[in-house]
Amino acid sequence: MFTLQRLPSKLPILTAPSSSTESVTVLVFAGAGSRYETTQIRGISHFLEHMFFKGGKKYRNTREVSAAIDGIGGDFNAFTGKEYAGYYVKVAADQVRLACDVISDMLLHASFPPEEIEKERGVIMEEERMYQDTPMYRSGWDFEELLFGDHPLGWDTIGTEEVIRSVQQKDFEEHKTLLYTPHNLVVTFAGKIDPKAALDLSEEFFAPIAGTEKPLFQPFTQYGKKRVFLRTKNTEQAHLVLGMPGVSALNEHHFTQKLLSVILGGNMSSRMFINIREAKGLCYYIATEADSYLDAGSLSTRAGVDPSRMEEAITAIKTEYLTCAKDGVTEEELAHAKAYLKGKITLSLEDSEERAHFYGKQQLLYPKTRDVPEYFAEIDAVSLPAINGFAERILKAEEMRLSVIGKESSAAKLEKLLS
Repeated sequence: MFTLQRLPSKLPILTAPSSSTESVTVLVFAGAGSRYETTQIRGISHFLEHMFFKGGKKYRNTREVSAAIDGIGGDFNAFTGKEYAGYYVKVAADQVRLACDVISDMLLHASFPPEEIEKERGVIMEEERMYQDTPMYRSGWDFEELLFGDHPLGWDTIGTEEVIRSVQQKDFEEHKTLLYTPHNLVVTFAGKIDPKAALDLSEEFFAPIAGTEKPLFQPFTQYGKKRVFLRTKNTEQAHLVLGMPGVSALNEHHFTQKLLSVILGGNMSSRMFINIREAKGLCYYIATEADSYLDAGSLSTRAGVDPSRMEEAITAIKTEYLTCAKDGVTEEELAHAKAYLKGKITLSLEDSEERAHFYGKQQLLYPKTRDVPEYFAEIDAVSLPAINGFAERILKAEEMRLSVIGKESSAAKLEKLLS
């Protein structure tokens, strides 16, 4: 269960108690990320996330922020996606005041010292180089750029080197003022805490958060037309992502898409794993994922393969897609996928951090925040005709896109494999 309360500023305070843990996670979600950026500030949301840890009024620098949480054995971190960012502290339940004190000082009183901005430019450039040297990550970013094109959903969250090297203190202050407002934040408490205690702490620590307008972002209207994104690189493995447009998180088939991705490649008993890894020995890792944004989505399979067998792997993944579209899934596969998805959610919600994420993300992004029974009811409501009809509609050869990182040098040759 969860409870939603609001401060006089309208800032949402969501509490998801759990009696089976001794921890509390305080997680503040913000509507931020590449969706809220333009070319001129591409990457500022992620850079801002880093800068919040550079100190505020009480905890004046990174060392003091870290020491406060490390001193009680807590965990703290932050993340920036394409539609939201998050800042969390996870502590033993009796230290929840300190968690609120640290996060509120960061978000309310961050000063963005110019000398720290200069140092952090190098840190972020090294983060970018790390991802460039990690093809498993980079191929996924390339796929989204291919699918969503030159739209903020197609941009990686790191941003451009030009922006990273040029943004100044006033840019961070303006971006914070625009996005970090009561109408674009959710303060989430999860774990060993009750709603009254959460509200009392929020009134003490988060009431000063101000601002009146919810920022807008550019809607997504059209998927990219290009079929192949090839990044030629001398790697020992070829890393590929093969997929197609899917449905958004608000679409009526959102849960249908989730279940289809599980059946295709969501676990070790899935079709991709059994038929491609186990039967053919084509790869070590292979997985199918459904990614859903507010007005767009995708379904894709990623794998790392021997470069000499890459064409065989692409053909095998494509065949699994087309076979599923033609023949559908079985009642048994659908039942197993439902049980798997519900089981994974149940296990994850034992962790206060995951519990905060499950509820807080919904409250920030979606018109309705589902409790676990409602969420499971949506999963159970997906019928065999619905999932088979959905598979037939989206698993089409002409809609497939492919990103590859490896020694291959001919994008034209890869495109022929999709025909």
